[in-house]
Amino acid sequence: MGYISGTDRGQTSLLPARIEDYVAADAAVRVIDAFVDGLDVAQLGFRRAVEASTGRPPYDPRDLLKLYIYGYFNEVRSSRRLERECRRNV
Repeated sequence: MGYISGTDRGQTSLLPARIEDYVAADAAVRVIDAFVDGLDVAQLGFRRAVEASTGRPPYDPRDLLKLYIYGYFNEVRSSRRLERECRRNV
């Protein structure tokens, strides 16, 4: 069992055609995505969670780091507000 990972943004589906098509080429989220993907998260102290025999697997630390950086970049400091923003702004 591994991490829960975000959906592949290049995946083709009915609606939206591709999530990548909705993000501008010069959007700040692309910089955040490239920055975090270039990091060695193990060196930053992120460790693989101990997997339980029951329940859901944990979220990928890279995805959570991207989310928190995006929140700080857009002045969203509250985790609850960040959750609301995620639901509102895919």
